[in-house]
Amino acid sequence: MTTPLLVQALAALSVPALAGATALGLRGRRERAGAAAGAQRLRGRIAELEERCAELERTASCDPLTGVWNYRHLQLTLDREIERARRAEHTEQADGPRPLAVLMLAITGFDAVVAEHGRGRAGAVLRDLAQRLAMEIRRADTLGRYGGEEFLVVLPDTGAEGAAQVAERLVWSVRRHLLLDWSSGPRESRPAAGNGLTAAAGIAVLPEDGTHAAVLLRAADAALAAARAAGGDCWRLSSRQPGEPDRPGTDGPRTARSEQAGCPSDHGPDAERDRSGKAGSLSACVGRDPLAQPVATHTPATVAGPRDVLS
Repeated sequence: MTTPLLVQALAALSVPALAGATALGLRGRRERAGAAAGAQRLRGRIAELEERCAELERTASCDPLTGVWNYRHLQLTLDREIERARRAEHTEQADGPRPLAVLMLAITGFDAVVAEHGRGRAGAVLRDLAQRLAMEIRRADTLGRYGGEEFLVVLPDTGAEGAAQVAERLVWSVRRHLLLDWSSGPRESRPAAGNGLTAAAGIAVLPEDGTHAAVLLRAADAALAAARAAGGDCWRLSSRQPGEPDRPGTDGPRTARSEQAGCPSDHGPDAERDRSGKAGSLSACVGRDPLAQPVATHTPATVAGPRDVLS
């Protein structure tokens, strides 16, 4: 075959080959673009599902009335912090587990609010008060609704002295908090005797009062009952009964020490001490109530000793 014929034959054969290669290239580009678009849609779908999952988890852990953590989240948090404290006993500290305090707070006086404003508005008052209490703890602490008008505060790395300071501050805040006002006229001044609400608090500390969640809650509840029996508007610290052997971790009976009590004075927050110097937060669980008014300005408190500050 002569050279011109060979060139013509190769040219005739190369046209369909080039056309096929071009078609394959275009198809490959379309497939890559489709795969990239599909991956983008998949990433968007994953992000949407993660957001919905986080929302469901938040909803499952939050009390719908007050916007703070619910009983389930409190139980999980308390179990986790107890396990963390016990691990520290074998890794970080030779003299025992890290301190952990549980504070049970019960508010009284809501019957009058319900009678005057109804349950709907009384619920808004309770939510506003719960949000105010959430600002009185550290970010590492956990405040949640234990049931009814009772709240529970889990205080990691906090001993009896630090928990007593928190109890004093919370009891004072309940009594002096400026409640919601639905009147259209000017807001009335705060009554000299408070807002009609009072609180009683019971404190239990690990390991002195037990090393299990049920034991600590039972000790805090006993201390709360003692504070209520004393008339409320005060706190009590649970401890072992006199003469009870000192056996850390035992589940023996507990009683509330009447001498370890506090009744906050009416001199305002200057009489209390903040262990961290920064406002607390309950992460995404804290919500905003459209009925709530801005809370009254809270005077910064002094900082306590370093042993009560989160390490």
